[in-house]
Amino acid sequence: MKNQSIRQLTFSALAGALYVTLCYFGNIFGLNFGVFQCRFAEALTVLPFLCPTTAWGLFAGCILANILSPYGLPDLLFGSLATLLAGLLTARCQNKWLAPLPPVLCNGVIVGALLAWYEAGFTAGFPAAFLFNALSVGGAELMVCYVLGMPLLSLLEKARVFPAASSHI
Repeated sequence: MKNQSIRQLTFSALAGALYVTLCYFGNIFGLNFGVFQCRFAEALTVLPFLCPTTAWGLFAGCILANILSPYGLPDLLFGSLATLLAGLLTARCQNKWLAPLPPVLCNGVIVGALLAWYEAGFTAGFPAAFLFNALSVGGAELMVCYVLGMPLLSLLEKARVFPAASSHI
């Protein structure tokens, strides 16, 4: 039991470190922040389906990545919490094809609202800005999670990297 906890903690730390690394790489190309963000690291948000503790590593990685955010403390807090909530919900998914859905919805709604607030404040322009940002962030998240995340999930599933999580499948 103790070895399993150490193994899960290690996977969690690796997921967080990989998240930060991929975000810093994506930041070189300006892909991580803004309306049309395409974070390669978000493909990792499917990992809690196989190993629930990775949600906490992804959260820590997102905090470290969001230090570079041009949206400051609100993104550091709410963007990172969106990743944590998505990870915790993904861990509860029973079907692997639904595993990418929590990150898409959480980021679309939470980050979409954050960007809308940043652009329009809580004025009459907020609803339109929210709709646009939620769809653009959610759409990019959908692409990353399904195009990159699902093959990753299938590969890790076949390799049995996370054998304790096979009860989902």
